[in-house]
Amino acid sequence: MRRFNYRAKDPKTGKIVKGAIQAETEHDAGKLLVEQGFVPESIQDESGGSSIFDRLINRITSKDKVTFSRQFATLIGAGLPLANSLKTVASQTQNKEMRTIVEEVLASVESGKTLAESFEKYPRVFDNVFIALIRAGESSGTLDEALNRVANQQEKDAAMLSKIRGAMVYPAIILLVIIAVLAFMMVMVVPEVRGLYEDMHKELPGLTQFLVWLTDFFASFWWLVLAVLILIVWGIIQYKRTEGGRRTFDNMKLHIPLFKDLFLRLYMSRFARTTEMLLAVGVSMLDSIHIGMKAVNNVVVEEQLAKAADEVKGGKALSEALEGKDYILPLVPQMANIGEQSGKIDEMLGRAATVYETELDEKIATISTMIEPILMVVMAAVIGVVLGGTLLPIYSLVNSI
Repeated sequence: MRRFNYRAKDPKTGKIVKGAIQAETEHDAGKLLVEQGFVPESIQDESGGSSIFDRLINRITSKDKVTFSRQFATLIGAGLPLANSLKTVASQTQNKEMRTIVEEVLASVESGKTLAESFEKYPRVFDNVFIALIRAGESSGTLDEALNRVANQQEKDAAMLSKIRGAMVYPAIILLVIIAVLAFMMVMVVPEVRGLYEDMHKELPGLTQFLVWLTDFFASFWWLVLAVLILIVWGIIQYKRTEGGRRTFDNMKLHIPLFKDLFLRLYMSRFARTTEMLLAVGVSMLDSIHIGMKAVNNVVVEEQLAKAADEVKGGKALSEALEGKDYILPLVPQMANIGEQSGKIDEMLGRAATVYETELDEKIATISTMIEPILMVVMAAVIGVVLGGTLLPIYSLVNSI
């Protein structure tokens, strides 16, 4: 699909409309505009002029999605018509890519499509949970409530990702310091020690010889090392995109000693929160489970939730279907059972999600605290080896004089 900027006339109002539309060819873009009731005046291919830098600058972030959902919900809740709400949001959207999509959604809605159908054209931006909530909100007349739920969940997801990334900042800095110190010692100090021993016709100690060999190897074959690293990273990325690769990595997440509890709580909070939102706006139990398991984003856990969905379809209660599954934490079926008895299953799942979100915060803080001393020990060991291979030979020379 290519993107075309267009200028067209609306025969109903006589106004000139500008925007962007996605199509295979310029001719197809013109046909789409005509189908939407516009008279095209100019259509220009935008894809040729958009650089990688432009695409990075205009990348749609979680913040852009949250802002859109919140603004849209506020306008709908204030009683503004759907088309006017979309126009207002588009005019206030700073991100060029997001503004273009909102304008295209507006054109689709004005051509007679439902809002959910219009959003479905952009799965990269609007996921299954978003679409399901919008569809339920449209049918029940609670679109503003559905949008607010989406925005709340998007904010929680963004905050959680920010905490996880924040916890990794300090370890990343420590690793960079280790690499920088190692590079400095290998480039600046080790050659000097070698030169000193050569001048005095002395044989280098074993550790120093190893460091010298390592320095010479990287100096001569840095390009080979870089190429191998790039190939390894590329190979891992390509393998991860395959079905088997995704399963391998998702299975690893559930068995890494330090991180498995964190990932399990993340998956359970996602499932419980998503299912709670969908049930609250009137989505059926089976559809809520199927969409909720996709929100988990782990194929191994998804398979267990899919089995639970099949059991629910066969007549079992959700709590009974979730019970006894390896990667379903006990609180979810327990709260579901309470919800089934009280008639408030969505509320009980929401409480389970809140518990796991709180525990997730604690796990992130604990892991961050544990990683720091481990990295300090690693840094001390690496620097100790390098210093042992550079300073000890100097002391040996001094004592031999």
